[in-house]
Amino acid sequence: MTQRIEPGTLVDERYRVLYRVGSGGMADVYCAEDIQLGRRIALKVLYQRFAEDAEFVERFRREASSAAGLQHPNVVSVYDRGAFDGTYYIAMEYLEGRSLKQVIIDEAPLDQARAIDLTDQILRAARFAHKRGIIHRDLKPQNVIVDEEGRAKVTDFGIARAGASDMTETGSIMGTAQYLSPEQAQGHAVGPTSDLYAIGIILYELLTGRLPFEGESAVSIALKQVSEPPLPPSQIVAGISPELEYVNLTALAKDPAARYQDADQFMAALEQARLNLARAGDPNTQGYVAVAPMAPLVPYEPESAEEIAARKRKRLIIIGAIAAFLLLAGVAFAAFSANKNTQVVVPDVVGATQASAQRALENAGFSTDTTSQTSKQPAGNVIGQNPDGGTQADKGATVTLTISSGPAQATVPPVSGEGRNAATSELEKLGFVVRQVMRTDQTVALNHVISSSPDAGAKADVGSTVTLYVSSGVAQVTVPAVVNQNIDDARSQLQAVGFVVATVQQTTQTQDPGTVLAQSPTATTKAGKGSTVTLTVAKAPTSVAVPDVVGRSEGTATNTLEGAGFTVNVTTEDVDTQKQDGIVQSQTPGGGGKAKPGSSVTIVVGKTGQVPTTPTTTPTTPTTPGP
Repeated sequence: MTQRIEPGTLVDERYRVLYRVGSGGMADVYCAEDIQLGRRIALKVLYQRFAEDAEFVERFRREASSAAGLQHPNVVSVYDRGAFDGTYYIAMEYLEGRSLKQVIIDEAPLDQARAIDLTDQILRAARFAHKRGIIHRDLKPQNVIVDEEGRAKVTDFGIARAGASDMTETGSIMGTAQYLSPEQAQGHAVGPTSDLYAIGIILYELLTGRLPFEGESAVSIALKQVSEPPLPPSQIVAGISPELEYVNLTALAKDPAARYQDADQFMAALEQARLNLARAGDPNTQGYVAVAPMAPLVPYEPESAEEIAARKRKRLIIIGAIAAFLLLAGVAFAAFSANKNTQVVVPDVVGATQASAQRALENAGFSTDTTSQTSKQPAGNVIGQNPDGGTQADKGATVTLTISSGPAQATVPPVSGEGRNAATSELEKLGFVVRQVMRTDQTVALNHVISSSPDAGAKADVGSTVTLYVSSGVAQVTVPAVVNQNIDDARSQLQAVGFVVATVQQTTQTQDPGTVLAQSPTATTKAGKGSTVTLTVAKAPTSVAVPDVVGRSEGTATNTLEGAGFTVNVTTEDVDTQKQDGIVQSQTPGGGGKAKPGSSVTIVVGKTGQVPTTPTTTPTTPTTPGP
């Protein structure tokens, strides 16, 4: 019994399981979140019955290490490997898209140019691996993912075995029977040409929508792979070019030596076929291109009676080589027949978790298969089953469970800068629940969106909450009181709390220049951080009144004028009385007039006891002329 991992489980303290994607022959595959890097990954968890096989585990580890080195645009990346709960896992790149098998089911036969393009991408992946000694061994459309832009990536190199490995089991047959090479079906050694054969089958399926070999069992299909030639694709779908058919049948040669020997040869042949399609005017290729002629085509002819007889003899020999297939098939058929006719009631497990549902069904004698579907139900819960619960079915039959992968996801749109109502409407149309949180912001306008959580471009579950952070405008700050402060101190105080300072100067004779006379907004009110506070600042007047100092002593007059901001120039003049000695007799400019601060005022100070100046006179008596 396989123990399934419940959604929400944290694997190796790093990978949180979201839901189970599906299962393969050796492992379950889960979609998980890498909580360290915040990305989705695919988690391949080895079945516990294999985890108990030490040799198998060692090969599993070596394969993961080899695959981790395959970093190529057409190869699914392997990130990590480790142990968990008694088993082992590989963490790989998670891809969104369809498997190539689904593309074939939905669209095949594809036009020739597209079939060539997809095959070429698979060959590029194989070439990259082969040059590093890795053979895939299980190439099939189910192991190729195609995204919406037509890019193809090959997965499951993580279960390939290194070509040079000394752990190859003699007679081991891996892979799906429809894509096995003849040598692989017989348990012989495999090489790069075995992968090229499988890619040839994929090309055949792309061109025709059919597999070249089908049968009722894996054994019968394997026998056809070894002994029967494929029907030429052009006999299934008309219009396939002879060149492309030749390439396809060469890849499907029974003898590995008759196939393309490496991916480069196969790719070159495909390119030549594509160019010949262009020359023939295929609407899916570009223009005419002259190319070298191809090797002569080998026409398909029905087998002769001798060839049929020889093939039947060879068939008997091959049956012995693949007896292991027959034995395994016989055991499985016997087990199926033993339970076939026993009818039991199918338990109703809808609503249960996947793990408990599988336990209940397996305890009742059923095997289980699963498929995933988006749903409002929690991821990992059973939302459907076939056959229905309460009905009867053969014991040992398979009950298919439909498992909820959780709600569908949508991409969070960019809404930063939008109005809160418009952003809310846009998100609600996508199915999100919107929560708004108001925050101050210096740059985003009031009631407009600053940001969202999750961020724009992130994927989130439909029905989950997206938080919008909405601007409530700039932060409000109390305006400090700065009137009567010096302008420099006032500016520093205002800028410290986030304001911008503007100044207006005002002439005053009552305050020192540079003193703040008024402010707007006024003190203790609130204003937006980053807004402007305007200060009215005192400045010296352009002219002031000149004091009248006539009649005052020289010392008093000088002090008065200098106190008013003037410089003093002193001159003297004679006076008649001692009373006028040292007293200002006159001034220029006169008292009461206006003058520029700092300009000079001349005062005339009286002085006594000075020697009078004798004026020079010119005689007025005419001179008597000489005799």
